[in-house]
Amino acid sequence: MEETIVRDEALVKKAEEMMEKQEFGERRLSGIPFKITFLIAIAFSCFQIYTAFFGVLTATLQRSVHLTFAITLCFLFYPLSKKSKRKTIPLFDFLLAAVAGGVVIYVTVFYEQLVQRIGDPTSVDLAMGILTIALILEASRRAVGLPLVIITGIFILYGLFGPYMPGVLAHRGYSFRRIVDHLYLTGEGIFGIPLWVSSTFVFAFVLFGAIFERTGAGEYLMKLAMSLVGHTKGGPAKVSVVASAFMGTISGSGVANTATIGTLTIPLMKKVGFKPELAGGIDTAAGGNGQLMPPVMGAAAFVMAEFLGIPYLEVCVAAALPAVIDQLALLGAVHLLSVKYGFKGVPRAQLPKFIPTLASGLHFLVPIFVLLYALVIARLTPLTSAAMAIGVAATIFIIRGAMISMGMIQPGPKIEARSQTQSWEPLKDSLSKMIDAMFNAAKSMSAIGVTCACAGMVVGMVSLTGAGLNMTNILVELSFGNVYLAMLLTMVACLILGMGVPTTPNYVIMATIMAPALIAMKPDTPLIAAHLFVFYFGILADGTPPVCLAAYAAAGIAGADPFKTGLESFKLDMRTFLLPYMFITAPQMLLIGLAPGILGVFEAVWIFITASLGMYALAGGMQGFFIDDDTWYERIILIAVAVGLVWPEIISDFLGLAGFAFVYYLQKKRVGLKTSLAV
Repeated sequence: MEETIVRDEALVKKAEEMMEKQEFGERRLSGIPFKITFLIAIAFSCFQIYTAFFGVLTATLQRSVHLTFAITLCFLFYPLSKKSKRKTIPLFDFLLAAVAGGVVIYVTVFYEQLVQRIGDPTSVDLAMGILTIALILEASRRAVGLPLVIITGIFILYGLFGPYMPGVLAHRGYSFRRIVDHLYLTGEGIFGIPLWVSSTFVFAFVLFGAIFERTGAGEYLMKLAMSLVGHTKGGPAKVSVVASAFMGTISGSGVANTATIGTLTIPLMKKVGFKPELAGGIDTAAGGNGQLMPPVMGAAAFVMAEFLGIPYLEVCVAAALPAVIDQLALLGAVHLLSVKYGFKGVPRAQLPKFIPTLASGLHFLVPIFVLLYALVIARLTPLTSAAMAIGVAATIFIIRGAMISMGMIQPGPKIEARSQTQSWEPLKDSLSKMIDAMFNAAKSMSAIGVTCACAGMVVGMVSLTGAGLNMTNILVELSFGNVYLAMLLTMVACLILGMGVPTTPNYVIMATIMAPALIAMKPDTPLIAAHLFVFYFGILADGTPPVCLAAYAAAGIAGADPFKTGLESFKLDMRTFLLPYMFITAPQMLLIGLAPGILGVFEAVWIFITASLGMYALAGGMQGFFIDDDTWYERIILIAVAVGLVWPEIISDFLGLAGFAFVYYLQKKRVGLKTSLAV
């Protein structure tokens, strides 16, 4: 059993390197440069932990201190170019880090004076603002590439050259001085909502996820998934989906999900017959799907709650049903592929048993239950809830290390080997993992912080120029007033933008520009429906070739071609494209507008059942296999069935169920005929 489910250490190392390259930068530091960055990163985490437990600072001060740490670390972790040194930090980058930190902390040091000078900045204020804007753009380029920088630059130029724009794009135009003042000295630019969320909720949940990752919860969740579905047809592929869904509840990164889960599941998928590109594609799709799962939702759920001005719990409730339906749909697609190509599962004898596996890691689940209790029952704020979960998780794992050291409980095999020579080694190991988690969280947040600041500049320029209204006019003209065509154009914009922009800034930009346009096209659309629409397609963009960063990580583990891996992921993601359209046209999918009382519960259950069947039918139509290979007309019927069942209307549901039964009957009869002829 152990040889089957234990990860290949070489693959683990390779995946960790890929994940760190995408998530934390390409540098592998040691010596004095590492010690310097380590101390700054730990100070960053300590600041965030302190404000999470004892109260955040004044809004601008909280954001400016957060960005000071983030941008400083960004220049230390991310090199100038691919040709730059990886094992040390050039003096030039140390200087850039110092200057970047200095111009941002200027807002903290001279906060009271700057508040009085909003609208009338001094020459020094303008110089600091120009440097801050330029350095944020450069830090974002290093962290996530050129697309986000280009988009931000276009909006800044749009503010300058508004009078020269054609038609509905034209506006009065603003001076360079006014733009710098607006972006640097007000709460509507760099220090706007995206950075506020990054400096509070996001960091807390990223740290919570980092603690879980360092304490072995990821391994536990994968073994739990293996015990549940590993024995079924195509079992390792289903493990990838289930484990990614588990990990998605605590992780905000599709790349991290893909790399972490893939080290175990991709080799097993290949072992039972999956081709490398298909194995990598399934892992990529599963990793992206994990970002749809509340409560984290790729770190965008917190920004969404702030943008909409609603409780964070409302976002989670609205997103829960479609997220679960989509996970089941991916499981269905994987099952159909497994049946179609005859992929087996892992023999039960080689798998861990569910109950003992569940019992062995109950301490991992306690912080999650605390988090859910604080969010759902006690209705505490996300920041307070995350702080409680962090405190409980850290306490449990440190106490457990102490109990192992004192011989009160049995350690794992790795700790046991070390504890033979030093009795307090398990406690030191637990403390070391907590520090590592703080370091990793700070590394991850360095990129998130600067990209949120960059996205804040886009939001600032939209608010200054009225670009949102202009985009509404453009969308109305291009779609000829048709809401379905408007949704299609919005989807294309989200997919194109998301190919090179991380989930959170992608959501921020699209929610600022496109979501209001959708609502203008269909005024009775609930705000959260429009925002979840752009959010979903932003997530799907992560798995869309040719960029598809998560596919590169999966392809590296699978030994496959990254582009072909991305295509396989995209094929699997196609089934998800239907759901966001339902958010706009039928918001009952988001549990909005349901009947009161028990009728509402029945309606929600009915939507869940019919939509799940519909997504399974869509998977059958997309994969060309249901019970048997689909004929051309059966594929068309299955796709039509999917639309009918996902649309929450009684008539469409019954028509969809009839079509579902009809295709099932045709293929069952055909399979029976083939079997009788074979005999």
